[in-house]
Amino acid sequence: MAGYFILRLPNLTLQPIFADEAIYIRWAQVMRAEPTLRFVSVSDGKTPLFMWAMIPFLKIFSDPLFAGRFLSVISGMFTLMGVYFLARKIFGKSTAFWASLLYVITPYTVFFDRIGLVDSMLAGFTIWIIYFALWLAKSPRLDLAMILGYLMGGAILTKTPGIVNLLILPISAIAFARNKFKKHGLVRLVLLMIVAIGIAEVMYNMLRLGPQFQMLSSRNADYVFSPLELIGRPLDPFLPHFGDIKDWFPKLLTWPVLGFLAAGCWFLVKTKNKMGYVLFLWGLIPLLIEMAFLKTFTARYLLSSIPPLLIFSGFGINEILNRVKISSLYKVFLGLIIVLPLALNFDYQLLFSPPPKDLPKEERKGYFEDWTAGYGFKEIASFLVEQNEKQKVVVGTEGSFGTLPDGLQIYLDKSGIAIVASQATISAQVRNAAKDYVTFFVGNKNNINGKTRDVKLIKEFVKAKPLDGSPGDSTVLYQVFP
Repeated sequence: MAGYFILRLPNLTLQPIFADEAIYIRWAQVMRAEPTLRFVSVSDGKTPLFMWAMIPFLKIFSDPLFAGRFLSVISGMFTLMGVYFLARKIFGKSTAFWASLLYVITPYTVFFDRIGLVDSMLAGFTIWIIYFALWLAKSPRLDLAMILGYLMGGAILTKTPGIVNLLILPISAIAFARNKFKKHGLVRLVLLMIVAIGIAEVMYNMLRLGPQFQMLSSRNADYVFSPLELIGRPLDPFLPHFGDIKDWFPKLLTWPVLGFLAAGCWFLVKTKNKMGYVLFLWGLIPLLIEMAFLKTFTARYLLSSIPPLLIFSGFGINEILNRVKISSLYKVFLGLIIVLPLALNFDYQLLFSPPPKDLPKEERKGYFEDWTAGYGFKEIASFLVEQNEKQKVVVGTEGSFGTLPDGLQIYLDKSGIAIVASQATISAQVRNAAKDYVTFFVGNKNNINGKTRDVKLIKEFVKAKPLDGSPGDSTVLYQVFP
């Protein structure tokens, strides 16, 4: 556990804020300030549990970005515990050790556990859903069904793709111990699964208490192809997405982990472990569904499938080392020598000199190079607050939703500074404000370059330089004159 926090907490806010992070944190601030707006995220098709859970951390930590990311760290710890107990339940203590170690060090989990996005929380719910689904299959009891229902409901309230867990739940019947129960045991299991699904559905429908509940389904259409849209081209999104995975997995999981994953799958076939089959399908089916239907495909969308895969990697390590005729201590050293170097090299760069060199191209672009990456917002906000103490300040921003203005606004909350959102230029409204107030404008240099006049550059924060040699970008703060 200590190793987990050593790789999650240092320099937690060193990485620039990401667009979705800014939105979620701002929503959490609004929910905290106004109880009647606790469902504000639903208006954009997002379920609110992650933002609700963030509110207490906003009270504890003064830096809102740290608060949002700390919630992801806690979510990742919840996942780590699930990985250990699930691996122990299926494959034993030794596999649980290796699977937990892999979760702690693997770049895929380290990277996303340090960003304030909902995916870490969804992964945590998913791993525990699998645990209780298998427990229910082995011991059909009402209390287990209720806990499972609450977990599935929590997953859906975290992110709507959590509903996939309800669809996959019946496969856990593979692990049903038929000889242990009387002839009606399977019927009892099915009824208890229905109870669990019913609880999850009731929790999800609580969102009807807020306005615009219909946005949850209508916004999903922006991200997911319907089966009708894929008629005549069933492999259209699947094959390109498969190419993405070929780029992500070697870099974010590392080749040794992938090798042990393949070995773990091989040993699963040899041992014919029914619970292992359930775990494998629970990791694979959501992955295939996302590859087949998602319009927008990013590495973080697959995060819920990564912990089950790491359990199989841990199983592969354990089975291979068991066949090596050396002492147990040397086996541990051998395993560490194989899995640690590549992973810790990535982790070290992430913690102390981001972005890591092996970060996939699209992830590097989105989180460190593009308009979605917000550099210097805390410093800019501090400067604006200082200026506002002397004279009334107005600030314009490039964009009206996302990195700007939300990434800046989370630091200006309760400052009294008016924010005027606009597009990739300084709007007339901002110009007019400059006649009466000290006025500034925050944007991305490449987007507004050549579109400015009567301005003075105050601050510039250079973003990560693209590896392809193209011009880099910066976050810029201008003072605007009428």
